Amino acid sequence: MNTTATGMGREAGNANAGKPRLRVLFVEDDTADRDLILRELARGEFDSEIVQTAEEFRQRDALKDKKSREERQQEQESLAQKVEELARSNRDLEQFAYVASHDLQEPLRMVAAYTQLLAERYRGKLDDQADKYINYAVDGAARMQNLIHDLLAFSRVGRQETELNHIDCNNAVEDAMKDLEAAITESGAVISREPLPWLKTNQSQLTRVFQNLIGNAIKFRASRTPVIHISAQRQGADWIFSVADNGIGIPAEHAENIFIIFNRLHTRTEYPGNGIGLAICRKIIERQGGKIAALPREGGGTVFRFTLPAGRPAEAAVSV
Repeated sequence: MNTTATGMGREAGNANAGKPRLRVLFVEDDTADRDLILRELARGEFDSEIVQTAEEFRQRDALKDKKSREERQQEQESLAQKVEELARSNRDLEQFAYVASHDLQEPLRMVAAYTQLLAERYRGKLDDQADKYINYAVDGAARMQNLIHDLLAFSRVGRQETELNHIDCNNAVEDAMKDLEAAITESGAVISREPLPWLKTNQSQLTRVFQNLIGNAIKFRASRTPVIHISAQRQGADWIFSVADNGIGIPAEHAENIFIIFNRLHTRTEYPGNGIGLAICRKIIERQGGKIAALPREGGGTVFRFTLPAGRPAEAAVSV
């Protein structure tokens, strides 16, 4: 008996066995002893293969490595193909949403105009039931117009090229507050902010993000005067923006769902809207390489946080 066993390392075994897989170069010139050792290895739940020479062993390893590389390459190609198919599907959906919402505007405008004309001319001239039906038609047409307008805005975010410029983020907040001036005055909202950074981003899209977040804080205020605080903090390669409010809050189980298009937590009679604003915010932020989340605020309310890449140090200087 002339036996040589050289350990070649251990590999993780499969999940069922839970034992290490031992790779050994085993040289044995006695057939009976070889079979005895192989049987003992099998009883110990070790896998074994028979090769005749060290060169054959190396060739077997090279073949396994080649097969493993080919399998990884096939998996990567398959994943890349699925990613491309998903991207193409998303583009097709965005194109469909844009065309559908754009082309629906004109016929719906006609429906809305004539139902309003019908209401003006015949209200009170028919019975109460007829007036009720006319009001339903007018209200439905108006809601559909708002829905199509929001859907068109959502689809445009995906279709437009995101032109990035070096801007003062404070200006984006000021523009958003100008657009919300009537709502701020009516609600008595108190809005404060800390100095925000200069970033390479798209000002009109960032303005829309702040407009939606501030607008939601005003809308979902319950019976309290809205108090909103806007801030930003540098963290590594990102700036983290926060829009904190003292509103009705968002249950933890819905913190992710609120960013899904058309998803609403309340009825339209409680709070108006189509459930598109936060979906637009997420789409804008993610297209610029960031993330957005809703977190409960201590003492009540919600903190919306979103990140944007900080860029080079010169581009991330805080304005004063």
